[in-house]
Amino acid sequence: MASTTTLKSNPSKTYKTFIKTRCNSTTYPNDCYKSLSSYASTIKSNPISLCNTSLYVTLKAARICYASVSSLSKRKGLSRTEKAIVKDCVEELDDSVDELTKSLNAMKNLTGTDEEKQFQMSNIKTWVSATITDEDTCIDEFVGKKVNSYVKKQITKCIKSLTKMTSNSLALINSINN
Repeated sequence: MASTTTLKSNPSKTYKTFIKTRCNSTTYPNDCYKSLSSYASTIKSNPISLCNTSLYVTLKAARICYASVSSLSKRKGLSRTEKAIVKDCVEELDDSVDELTKSLNAMKNLTGTDEEKQFQMSNIKTWVSATITDEDTCIDEFVGKKVNSYVKKQITKCIKSLTKMTSNSLALINSINN
C-alpha cells in the first residue's frame, strides 16, 4: 500500500523511472536518459509521447549541428577538399533535418486503422534509419583525405553526438508495440 501512495504522491519520479526503463533498451542509455529526463512531466508514462519527445530533441540537435557545420563553410583557408567535404556534410545534415521533421510530423499524427498506423510507423522507421545513414556518410567523407584537424574535430563531435540521439530515437520507436 505504501508503494502505491509513493507513486501517486511523486509522479515525477514515476515518469523518470519510465524514461530510464525505456532508455535502457537503447544503444546509449545514459545519453538517452540525459536528453529526455527533463521532459518527464510532458512524456509521463506514454511511449508515443516518449518517441515524439525523442524525435523533437533529436531534430533540435540536427538543426544545431546543421548550423554549426554550415558555419564551417564560411571559414577562411579551407582547401578545395575541405570545402567539398563541408558542403557534402551540410547536404547530408539538411537531408537529416528533413527526414527527422517528416518522422516527427508522422509520429504526432498517427491515425487510422491499425494497418494504417503500422504503415506510418514503417515510414517513420525508414526516415530515422536514413538519417543515421546520412550522418555516417558525413563522417565517411574524411576517410583517406587530408583535412584540417579543427574542421574534422568539429564535424565529428557534432555528428557523433547526433548519431547517438538518432540511434536512441530509432530504438525507442522500434520498442513500440503495434
